[in-house]
Amino acid sequence: QQFVGRDLAEVERLLAEAVASGPEPAASAARHLVAHGGKRVRPVALLLAAQCFGEVTPAVRELGTVVELVHSATLLHDDVVDEGMERRGVATARMRWGNGVSVLAGDLLLVEALQRTEVHAPDLLGALVGTLRRLVNGEIVQLRGRTELDVTEETYERVLRDKTAPLFAFATRVGARLGGGDAAGQAALAEFGEALGIAFQLVDDVIDYQGEATGKTLFADLGEGKLTLPLVLAVAAVPGLDEDVRRVHGGDRSLVASISRRVIESGACEEVRRRARQFTTKAIDALRPIEESPARRLLEVVAHQLAARVS
Repeated sequence: QQFVGRDLAEVERLLAEAVASGPEPAASAARHLVAHGGKRVRPVALLLAAQCFGEVTPAVRELGTVVELVHSATLLHDDVVDEGMERRGVATARMRWGNGVSVLAGDLLLVEALQRTEVHAPDLLGALVGTLRRLVNGEIVQLRGRTELDVTEETYERVLRDKTAPLFAFATRVGARLGGGDAAGQAALAEFGEALGIAFQLVDDVIDYQGEATGKTLFADLGEGKLTLPLVLAVAAVPGLDEDVRRVHGGDRSLVASISRRVIESGACEEVRRRARQFTTKAIDALRPIEESPARRLLEVVAHQLAARVS
């Protein structure tokens, strides 16, 4: 906060500006989500990536705003797809304004992100569109699980690499580019962001089974039939668990607690934590070619903190 606090405060101001106007009630739904904060991990990673090579310029702060706008848009859409009731401790936008308004609020944020990129970094517009395509592809593959249960690790891997990691990689690559990093530096920061995003999602999966003071309902993913790695690994290791999972997938929620207990007892959560630590190490290793600096050290701190979190 001391190192990027002033720049992050400017990102917050730009976020508030981005949702200050627009057709109602979609604008209010967008403000409702953005105003309730979040970790702002992606803007922080982008700001630090830029400072690995140079100063934070207005364009850097604008793109920090862009990645958070995109992330917020995906949350608004996810809550509709997942029928989410609560996020960050408050009722979701869909619960207050309805699904249609929540979808359109997400669309407003995406349009704002694209317009800001076109104005402040037009050469990055193609990269942003490519990132959005991957995010959508990952969401579609995950959504297929609602009707076609597939608990293979291959399907999980595809969702993981398309739904979460691309925006992290975009943020860190863009930060490096706008900060003046050369092609090798940009590639190193993109590799860092990709691995960071994967580790982030793996820990998020574990939190659904072991978290306590979290913003998401415990066991929500299992109840919704969403694929998480602890479940995938437990199904492969525990005889008969796949049949109970299919019953839950078919609507029998009475088995959720029993399945969750067996997932935890199988040791799958510890294995996922181990894999998260591996990707954290991979992320930090990707920074080795980058010259030593406070910004680089803080990126390492961010990676360790995200891997260690329990909420």
